[in-house]
Amino acid sequence: MRILTGVQPSGKLHLGNYFSVIRKLVKYQNDSDLYCFVADLHALTTFSSAKNQKDNTYDAVCDFLALGIDPDKCSFWIQSSVPEVTELAWYLSMSITVPQLQLAHSFKDKVAKGITPSAGLFFYPVLMAADILAFETDRVPVGKDQKQHLEYTRDIAERFNAQYGETFKLPEPEIDEETAIVPGTDGAKMSKSYGNTINFFDEEKKLKKSVMGIVTDSAGVDEAKDHKNNVIYQIHSLFLDESEKTELRNRFEVPGTGYGDLKKALLERILDYFSPFRAERERIAADPAYVNSVMRKGTDKARNVASEVLKSVRSKVGILRG
Repeated sequence: MRILTGVQPSGKLHLGNYFSVIRKLVKYQNDSDLYCFVADLHALTTFSSAKNQKDNTYDAVCDFLALGIDPDKCSFWIQSSVPEVTELAWYLSMSITVPQLQLAHSFKDKVAKGITPSAGLFFYPVLMAADILAFETDRVPVGKDQKQHLEYTRDIAERFNAQYGETFKLPEPEIDEETAIVPGTDGAKMSKSYGNTINFFDEEKKLKKSVMGIVTDSAGVDEAKDHKNNVIYQIHSLFLDESEKTELRNRFEVPGTGYGDLKKALLERILDYFSPFRAERERIAADPAYVNSVMRKGTDKARNVASEVLKSVRSKVGILRG
């Protein structure tokens, strides 16, 4: 089974990225045909500067490698290094309508937040469809907020297949209901766009500031606390087995522990869990020759697959190549 996913290089990775996608990818690469890419083209929809774009892309590659993505077990590349995908996106754009794209939740949400919508932001679901269909993908791990984009991909593939003959597989979404949406420090979905992330590769002082900034209710040390709707508990429980969750619930429900101590315990857990990853990332980031060699290898593998798919699509839509 071929599984594909991509993460935008829009800044440091946070707990939402790790628990909703990356941790599962490390498992997938051992028993599936994993395709994984850094979505630098998608990141241009929130472009700030060329330097940030380059730095964020390099950092994202280092992050993935440090967290366990193994280029010998999966195909790993940078999105823009496979131009076949952008050409395919153009052909796929003929199989979706403007009214459909206007209904995209992510597009409407960003406009509602005051972001000036570019054509690239509007076209985002089509490029995402090309990312998926170019590699004959079977399953795509997605958060609930991305499920609609995968539905667009399936709609586009079905419409193209109906017009030109069987060409694309219809990919299935894979959503982990328990970790599909990781809460941020304010209780909303953890997202760079909302400024509520906990970035586990941050230096310790900055990481501590994020954790200690988690919003809580006014319950005091000598009061029982509701763990069910508490962000500290929801995040901390992601690291725990069932017996550890029971122990943590008791700390919330039995008076005597303040939110400050509960936050410190969460911080300690994060630092302990990610300590080996942080050390590995530092080593990898200092070796650009290694990073570049990994990317070249992954790019070659990805282009070999995408070029065959694109060749079939060109033939079916009547594109002549000299």
